[in-house]
Amino acid sequence: MGEDSDKKETGGQEAAGKEASNFLILVGALLLVSAAVLAFNFVQMGQANSLLEKQAAFLSLGPAGASTGALDMSTWTENEKMNYEMHGVIPEGANGGAQNAPASSASFSDVSPKGVPGIYGQELGLSYDDVSPSNQQKANQAIAVLSAFDQEQSGKFIELQGEGLQRYIKIASQISCEYCCGADSIIFADGQRACGCAHSYSMRGLAKYLLKNHPNDFTDDQVLEELGKWKTLFFPGILAQKAQVLKEKGIEFNYINLASNKYRGIETGAPQGGSQMVGGC
Repeated sequence: MGEDSDKKETGGQEAAGKEASNFLILVGALLLVSAAVLAFNFVQMGQANSLLEKQAAFLSLGPAGASTGALDMSTWTENEKMNYEMHGVIPEGANGGAQNAPASSASFSDVSPKGVPGIYGQELGLSYDDVSPSNQQKANQAIAVLSAFDQEQSGKFIELQGEGLQRYIKIASQISCEYCCGADSIIFADGQRACGCAHSYSMRGLAKYLLKNHPNDFTDDQVLEELGKWKTLFFPGILAQKAQVLKEKGIEFNYINLASNKYRGIETGAPQGGSQMVGGC
């Protein structure tokens, strides 16, 4: 009887020890799970706070630092809008508040001409501000006004001769529409059209208008500069990037350097962003 009693006592102690061990294991497992949950929540809260701070920064910034109260999505692609709505991701460079862009990087607003062009702007009812990524319809209307001077059926077609034609060939051969077509320039060596896109028609039309109606008001370089200003408006994203490359290389900023064939291709290989084309090609 004594031996049996000792065995029962020993068995009871072993069972109690196993129960205690299982209890400790269970408690340890619960602590690990709790720690994991707390860590996950901490990370999620950190990400949420970061996103809220980022969105708040964008919502508070607008042109010249003005408060806007809303994100400007007018220049965003459909994918960028979807990523923002589903994941809260704001595209780099959006709304004038790119958080990751270098402070010195050029933007469209830095390089785009603004206001009414001298002399011919009022005559034609045109403003540089008519062409922007936010209003393609108005941009196409401005392009149509300039293009009419290079379209035979428009009723406003201009045919240059003599000195005017020679000046036209000299000027128009120095600029191309390379982001829309691959021609070396918007005209051939004899002055005939080399590119059939709307942007080329508008640049040729403007050159013809100025050379016919204001031959003494604009030098050749000034006419070329006007063509460059409109080309900058037509291709805002890539020419803003080209302006940055020119700056990094210490090249003077002007619209001939930026938009003519003088430094054509200098931006090749550089990261691009923003709207790439305004108006129909």
